[in-house]
Order: sequence, then C-alpha cells, then structure tokens
Amino acid sequence: MSQNQSEILERALKREKAARKAAEKILEEKSRELYFTSQRLEQLVDEKSSQLQGVFENIADAYVVMDLEGNFLKFNEAATKLFGYDISRDKVNVVNLIYKEDYQYAIGSFLELQNKGFFKGYEARVYTKSKEVKWVHINASVIFDKDKKPLAAQGIVRDITDQKKSEEQLIESENRLASLVVNLDSGIVLEDENRNIVLTNNKFCELFGINVSPKDLVGIDCKAASEQNKVLFKNPEAFIERMRAIDVDKKVVLGDELEMLDGKILERNYTPIVIGEKSKGYLWTFTDVTLKRTYRKSLEAQKQKYYNIIANMNLGMVELNNNDEILMVNQSFEKMSGYTEAEVIGKNARMLFSAEDDDVLKEEREKRKDGISNSYEFKAICKKGKTRHWLVSGAPNYNIDGEVIGSIGIHLDVTDTKSLELQKEKLLEKLEKSNDELQEYAHIVSHDLKSPLRSINALVSWLKEDNKGILDDASLQNFGLIESTLEKMEQLITDVLNYSSVGADNSIKSDVDLNSMVNDLVSMLYIPDHIKIETKSELPIVKGDKTKLQQVFQNLISNSVKFIDKKCGSIIIDVEDLKSHYKFSIKDNGIGIEKKYHDKIFKIFHSLKKSKDSSGIGLSIVKKIIALHEGDIWLESEPNVGTTFYFTLKKEQ
Repeated sequence: MSQNQSEILERALKREKAARKAAEKILEEKSRELYFTSQRLEQLVDEKSSQLQGVFENIADAYVVMDLEGNFLKFNEAATKLFGYDISRDKVNVVNLIYKEDYQYAIGSFLELQNKGFFKGYEARVYTKSKEVKWVHINASVIFDKDKKPLAAQGIVRDITDQKKSEEQLIESENRLASLVVNLDSGIVLEDENRNIVLTNNKFCELFGINVSPKDLVGIDCKAASEQNKVLFKNPEAFIERMRAIDVDKKVVLGDELEMLDGKILERNYTPIVIGEKSKGYLWTFTDVTLKRTYRKSLEAQKQKYYNIIANMNLGMVELNNNDEILMVNQSFEKMSGYTEAEVIGKNARMLFSAEDDDVLKEEREKRKDGISNSYEFKAICKKGKTRHWLVSGAPNYNIDGEVIGSIGIHLDVTDTKSLELQKEKLLEKLEKSNDELQEYAHIVSHDLKSPLRSINALVSWLKEDNKGILDDASLQNFGLIESTLEKMEQLITDVLNYSSVGADNSIKSDVDLNSMVNDLVSMLYIPDHIKIETKSELPIVKGDKTKLQQVFQNLISNSVKFIDKKCGSIIIDVEDLKSHYKFSIKDNGIGIEKKYHDKIFKIFHSLKKSKDSSGIGLSIVKKIIALHEGDIWLESEPNVGTTFYFTLKKEQ
C-alpha cells in the first residue's frame, strides 16, 4: 500500500472516529433523559401501589382511587359491582358518575377535598354504567407522596339507595304533617288521649301570645293550659264550658268562633282521633279570621328573612326579567362583578357582562322562558375590565299564576379552576411533545446511529484485510477491541431502543398459553447439558401481549443459565394462584446476588457482570413489561446458593 493511500485511510479513520464520538454523545444524552423520565414515572407508580394495595384488596365497601383530574385508577370488586365499570377496560372520570342535579354539590365537595385534603358524609346520587341512579355515601381523602405532595384521591363508597328510599318514605309521611302545620294559616295543637300536647306550631304560640318555642309546649296538659289561658278571652267562663262540653261529647266541631280581649277572632275546629273504638287523641286548629293584614305582615317578615339570607350567601345571585334586565343582585355578586346593586339595576345583563359576542346567554334566556333549569359556563367581564369565568345555575322565575316572569341565576367564579385546566392542557401538550421526541430519538437510534457503527466496522475489516500479514499482534488486538466495542455499542443501541419501545405498542391483548410458550422457548434457547429446566406446576393461560411475555420468560431463564456455576445446574419454574394475580417464580442454583444489588439490577444500565452481550437493560425491560400487565417483580437470593425471581401478572377480570 502506497504512502498516499495510507494517508487517505488514516484521514478517513479519523473522520469515522469523530463521527463515532458525536454519535456516542447523542446516545449518552438521550439515554440519560430517558432514564430520568422512566425513574420519575416508576417512582409515582411505586408510591401509589405501596399506599393503596392493602386497603384496596380487603375493604368491604366500594373503594375507589382516582387521580387529581378525576380519572379512576382503581376499583375494588365492590366498586365494580356498584358502578358496573371494569376500569381495566373502561376509562372512567368522576364526571361520568355525577348526577346532573347534584353537580354543584359534587363540585363543592371536590373543592373541599382539594383544600382540606378530605371530606366526610358526602351523600348524593350517581349514575352507574347502565344509567341507573343510586344514592351513595362517600368519605374521601387525598393521598400524598413522601414529600407531602398530593398524588391521588381515595374514597369509601357505600350504597345507601335502599336506606334513602326508606328515609324518603318516612320524610314523605312527616312532610304531610309538616305541610299541614306550616302551610295552613292556623294554629295547630295535636293532643294524645290524655290531653297532653304532642305537636303544635309557631302560629298557635303567636295567636295565644305564648313566648316559648312550640317544642317547649310538648307534654303540657291542655286542661290546665285552658284554665291558664281563659283570661285571654272576653268571656272566659263560656270558653271553659265549651271546652268541657267538647271533651265530653267527643264530636267533631267546625267553625266555632272565639273572641279575644285584643280584638282578634279565632275560628276553632276540633277533631277527635279514634282508631277502632279507642280514642287516640285530639286535633285542634285555630285560625285568625280578623284581618288578612296579619298574614301579610307575617309574609313580609318571611320575605325579609330570606332576602337577608340571599343577600349574604357566598354565591352570587342575580334576578332578571324576561328582557335580561337586572332586578336584584346580592352582596356576593357585587364582590364578584365589582359593581354595586345601584349600578346594575335595570341594565341588560348580557350586554353588561358578556365577554364574547356569542349566543349562549340568548339561548339560556329562551330556555328559562320554556321553564328549563340548567347550568352553563360563560366568560364575563368585571367592572375593572378583567375577564372571569362564571359557572351559572339558572332557573325560571314564576309569578303566582305560574307564568315565567324572568330567571334567577346562582353564580360561581371558576376562573381559578379554569386556569388549572389550561395548565393541565399545557402539561399534556408538553408530555405529548416529549413522547414525540422520544419516538424521534428511537428513530435516530435505529437508523442514524447504527449506520456509522456499521461503517466503522466495515472500515476496520478493510484495514485488517488490506494489511493482512503486515499488522503485528498488538495492532490486531486493538482492532479486535474496536470490533468488540462496536458490537457492544450496537447491542446497547438495540437494547435502549427495545426499552424505549416497551409501553409504546398498543397491541390488543390476547389469551397466551404460558405452558406452551415456555416449552417452545426452552426448546429454542441454548441450554447447556449440565443444566436442567423443570416446570413444577401447570402454567396458566393469561391475557396479555404474547411477544412481551415471551421476552420476560426468555430474559429471566437466560439470566439463570448465564449465572449458574454448579456442575449440576437447576432452574425451576412455578406458579401460585392468588386472588387477583398469578404469582410466578424462576429459581436457580447459580452464583446468587448480594442483597445490596437487589434493587439496582432492575435499573437501566446496571449489570452485575460486565460482558459484551450484556448492556444492563434486560431486567429493566422485564420490569416495564410486567408493570404493563399490572404486576410486580422482586427477588430472593443468597450468594453461592442461588436466586429466585418472583413476578405477578394480573388476571383478566
């Protein structure tokens, strides 16, 4: 070979070395990024599993776990039975379960959970998968990681549908009596068979000037009370005689009038309560028939009381007429909008507050005219010009003739929640971009990095061939080291590519006969004659990705074969049927692994014995595949005795 040719080859070799260094730098940076990303994801999964596993498996009531966006992560059997969803197949968000009329209550409780870290005694209706409505009682709390950062939320859910039905029946019966007591403009007294008061109302106390609560009158003897209160009437003795006559005759008396000293005229009705032939009590009603203004004053007082409640509640309230003109706002709405009531009365709410020229408020106004109540969200402009997001629960407002005269809206400022939603969307976009970059990286690894390695390998082969008989042993040894390094680097690239690809393949799971798969695998692998592989129990059929599951068994069996140092090697494969998982074991009598390495060997690029055919990624891939099948992997080992790898695969529910 001429001097000129040697110089050309030398320059080409330098260029190839420079290209290799650049490729190695790219590989190192991308591998480090992939490593730390996987570490963060695995940490989250491990923290969730450690906190939830024991409770999830054994709780009697429905137990659910969701992430902070409301997506359910775990259902126990009771939860699956209650809601009808199989979350291993169904993607379910808490919003899918919320009964439409309980939405505001649910949102409030969810905010309480975020702020306090828990809530108790939540009772509301939910939809099941089949759209059946059920009542549930929920106690929930936030799950925190070791750094006290919120990780997820968990809840105990009890089906109280039957209990609610019983309560509703009881309440319905009680409401009938309460309706009689509350809605009649009459004083009511219910007595037992011994003439002791069982029930009365505020109106009775008002009519007779009794300055105690109706509850305080329960148990009082009506005969003694009549004697005490006779002084209130113009003819007290006649009042007592008539009371006695009624008590003796036990007949229904209607329209009996009593004139009081203060000028009021009471209409008294008396009805004995008889069940069978036995007297069980007496019902008295007293109605003020003197002036209707007494009723009007009472109504005005009630109106003022509720107006004060409305004015001071924390939710913004607005009353509109049918032309969207504001009739009334409360103090909370004044704080939300920045306007005083005087500034908005008579103004068109849509023109004043709507931040966008859309038809949302127009459509909602038409719904109110049709008697429809619902909730909606819109952008609003406050007095200071700031754009806010308001969640509105609107309902039609009726007059006494049942005609729609406008609407009433309850407003909640959800701007902060909206901001969180936007942040979530940005994070999702960022995550999607990161995933795209990882895919691009995989493409670079598979196409761009392997190509220069192969070129270097070919160039080394040419140099050896061109200088055959010229190169000394040291040079040949160096070329051998180069070829070995190139081979290891290509294997490393392949393993990193495989590691990054685990989880990216969304292939449909199918039934995999592990017994048949392992037998075929053993027949294909190189197993030295001194090593015996035994399957102790019949392996099951599981639902999963056949290629990935084969990769798990192949990797673990090959590892056992590689590290057996005994003259008579033994590998035993076994399985145990657990409640929700299958637990597999692969036991060997190899060199064993010290306890300090038990966690490290599952991390990427960790290998106990450095060799050209080991990149330290195999067990990391195994762990990711098992995690995809909702399982876990661990080991027990004793140096110079042997190692047993255990892993679980979830059963198909």
